[in-house]
Amino acid sequence: MQEKLEELKKRREKAKLGGGADKLEKHRASGKMTARERVEELVDPGSFQESGLFAQHRATLFGMAGKDLPADGVVTGAASVNGRLVHLASQDFTVAGGSAGEIHSTKVAEIMSQALKTGSPFVFINDSGGARVQEGIDSLSGYGKVFYTNVMLSGAVPQVSLICGPCAGGAAYSPALTDFIIQTRAAQMFITGPQVIKQVTGETVTADQLGGPEAHMINSGVIHFVAEDDGHAVALCQKLLSFLPSNNLEDPPVIEGEQNVDPNPALNEIVPVESKQAYDVRNVIANVVDFGDFLEVQSGFAMNIVIGFARVTGRTVGIIANQPSVQAGVLDINSSSKASRFIRFCNAFNIPLVTLVDCPGFLPGVQQEYGGIIRHGAKMLFAYSAATVPKITVILRKSYGGAHLAMCSKDLGADRVFGWPTAEVAVMGAEGAAEIVFRKEISEAEDKVAKRKEMIEKYREAFNTPYVAASRRLIDDVIEPSLTRKYIAQSLEFLQTKRELRPPKKHGLMPL
Repeated sequence: MQEKLEELKKRREKAKLGGGADKLEKHRASGKMTARERVEELVDPGSFQESGLFAQHRATLFGMAGKDLPADGVVTGAASVNGRLVHLASQDFTVAGGSAGEIHSTKVAEIMSQALKTGSPFVFINDSGGARVQEGIDSLSGYGKVFYTNVMLSGAVPQVSLICGPCAGGAAYSPALTDFIIQTRAAQMFITGPQVIKQVTGETVTADQLGGPEAHMINSGVIHFVAEDDGHAVALCQKLLSFLPSNNLEDPPVIEGEQNVDPNPALNEIVPVESKQAYDVRNVIANVVDFGDFLEVQSGFAMNIVIGFARVTGRTVGIIANQPSVQAGVLDINSSSKASRFIRFCNAFNIPLVTLVDCPGFLPGVQQEYGGIIRHGAKMLFAYSAATVPKITVILRKSYGGAHLAMCSKDLGADRVFGWPTAEVAVMGAEGAAEIVFRKEISEAEDKVAKRKEMIEKYREAFNTPYVAASRRLIDDVIEPSLTRKYIAQSLEFLQTKRELRPPKKHGLMPL
């Protein structure tokens, strides 16, 4: 028996070395953690149970016969993160460049299935050169299994992807099918690399310009968080998971949080009364949520809207807020898509929505119309209307036209709508409305400028206040800004048992 145990020990040690000590050291020298170090950093000490350590490929062509690829280049298993079960996969770049072959992908798909069976989040740490070309269509088939399982998990358990190295070709589609992507500054992600692009289109671009974190955060909006290094990526993943339930049948974790809901005088001063004066809505958020702790999602993309997770008296909430300091907080194609996807995620995982409104409308422009602002803006209407979680809306200042509806108005199912005294709820801004409503009076006046100014003020006094909307029951209450946290906390408490049914159907047809 001792000989058997010694053999087992040697085999385990060899398999855990991946591509070998030399390749592991080279990988570390590039500033990256190894596949197993990333797992150890993510999970609770001693909690990881590996599955498939001795898995081997069965390819025989193109020099693959007898080639030893430990664990077939991916570490898979289950563990706990902050005491809660997760299933995970971590690609090993030291083994054939982390390339995905048949067994490699089958291991990933199987551990994903375990996540679904047990109702636990799935975390995929990507560091791969792409498909293992030597295995041909078997490699392609493996990718298909992973993609299919990604879709089976979607909306049932949270899925988080960490991009810690190259993620090229078909490998990029699995992260795209997950809920959140965290990319390190040393990583690149693209479908076709710089060389292929150069051959096909003649365009010259570096790998980082094409698929680096800045490219995907600012330009494409593919990723949700940028991490400085592997350690930071793991920390972001841990914090993100702390806000989320393990699956769609659970409520998000409730912690002790900050129980103080006393008036906060700072909120009375943050938002300027002058509707055209900019401010940073994140200052409002920080003064409403527990300890000012706000995990912003996609902070560098479509910055005219702010989304992210926070807690109010220990309860997880998803926050959507217009950002007046960027393009006056208008809604456009990118901000509509960004917010809609976040709303859909929160609804799938029972996370209440808190919407802070200061929006002059949808962005006008030829390119916006050609780009499909009608279709993309409709996503906001669809996402909010379809959401059955508690929906709390606070109108800080401007709430005009279609954007008033799109930012979770009473008519789109908001459970509570509160307005600050600075709130302006109207079909459009007073300047534009006066030109239409009082066109005759202005055109006939001797002093047209003075008359226009007079009519603007007349319209503003009549309609651009929270009280007209409150009289029509479109606002439940006009509140002092300093009491906002208390009103939100009470509403969350009252709405925690909310149940709302939708007509039976296979699924709604969102304007994708």
